[in-house]
Amino acid sequence: MATPNTHYEACALSRMLAGVRSLYFLGIGGISMSSLAMVAQGLGLRVGGYDRTATPLTQGLVEAGIPVFTTADPKHLDGYEAVVYTVAISADHPEYVEAQRRGLPLISRSNYMGYLMRSYEERIGVSGTHGKSTTTGMLWEILLAAEVEPTVLCGATLPGVGRAYSVGKTQYMAFEACEYMDSYLDFYPTTVLVLNVELDHVDYFENIEQMRESFGHFCDRVGEQGLVIGNADDDNTVAVLRNCRAKIVTFGLDREADYRATEIRCEGGKQSFSLLCRGEHLGRVTLRVGGRHNVYNALAAAAAARERGICMRSIAAGLERFGGVARRMEYKGECCGAALYDDYAHHPTEIRASLQAARSTCQGQLVCVFQPHTYSRTAALFDQFAQALSKADRVVIAPIYAARERNETGVSEASLAQAVRALGTPCEGTDDFERAAQLAQQSLGAGDTLLIMGAGDIGRLYLLLAYQPVAPDR
Repeated sequence: MATPNTHYEACALSRMLAGVRSLYFLGIGGISMSSLAMVAQGLGLRVGGYDRTATPLTQGLVEAGIPVFTTADPKHLDGYEAVVYTVAISADHPEYVEAQRRGLPLISRSNYMGYLMRSYEERIGVSGTHGKSTTTGMLWEILLAAEVEPTVLCGATLPGVGRAYSVGKTQYMAFEACEYMDSYLDFYPTTVLVLNVELDHVDYFENIEQMRESFGHFCDRVGEQGLVIGNADDDNTVAVLRNCRAKIVTFGLDREADYRATEIRCEGGKQSFSLLCRGEHLGRVTLRVGGRHNVYNALAAAAAARERGICMRSIAAGLERFGGVARRMEYKGECCGAALYDDYAHHPTEIRASLQAARSTCQGQLVCVFQPHTYSRTAALFDQFAQALSKADRVVIAPIYAARERNETGVSEASLAQAVRALGTPCEGTDDFERAAQLAQQSLGAGDTLLIMGAGDIGRLYLLLAYQPVAPDR
């Protein structure tokens, strides 16, 4: 069972953290938690933490002088004055329980992140069921091109920077705003982007109405003087925008919108489009990332940047420089002669978009290895998963990632594989990573594409694949 967010108001947190010079991060290995730990260290705090698994992220923390423990022990809290935790930690975790016993301030990740952002002038929160990390990464590149030295907290590593965060000056902050357990309601944005709204996190959100209400509350965080930028082509987003008190700006491709992309072309693996603002042609934009969904992401990033004072030259330069974020159709090398890509997709809509993008460049068969993320999501969106996965030529279902859950739904790798096969696509499911690697590599050859997708521990698969990593200078 996940641990709830704390939702302390900023003034209460200020009192709670007054004089605190050391922080312990419980679940420090997460992409957001590790970034916050580095930011806290940069602010002069003594930082340490726990995570159950050693990863390249935790290794980077250790190399930066931050101790990381992979076994739970109450003694690890000795010398620390407060604890920041991820809601993925269970309430019976030994170190969480010990912090309670000692009376240490316990602050959820999003609550601490909201506390930190109050000192920035322009705070751009990127929300939506899909595309948050990519759009935040695009904004990051735009702000770098504008030379405004932004502070950024992204949900994925930006390869050109080599990390998922940037600490800059106090004028611009861009951050990824996650809706799970209403975490983003602890943030203080001046601008909110709503990329799309679709049912997800079904262990928390019971229906789409609850999700729309949640996004509406996040939009209200900007106040009447703030700005909300939303997708005019997404019905759920439009429903959220109807009740916003703030200024509203829209973007889209199909419906009337303030910011639109026209004359979309794809040449030599690059997309380009004409960017229009309220009918005025601003210029031509070129992207290095494929897929119609990334045109939407680019429109959102461009709208946010321009509405907050960034010139078109910097917008175009930043978007053209953006080469993707980690695990979003990231090229990894070759496997048995096939091009190997890594992707974070773990929702049917994301799977369809990624497969569509992969199909546009694939010359042979498109093989997908997918790891479902949580039993609740897999069960609730079962038919949609099968439909989306059936767009590949061959599919392997890897071991389901349980995360915080027990299997009370009856879904399995085998049942999802059977559903995909029923739609006419060859598919096998396995609860063993070695077997998944064997199945993935069967009959691969030159011109084929192997796409690895999932949000759990699917990275274990790469240790078992006979692949040649991409050269460092690619």
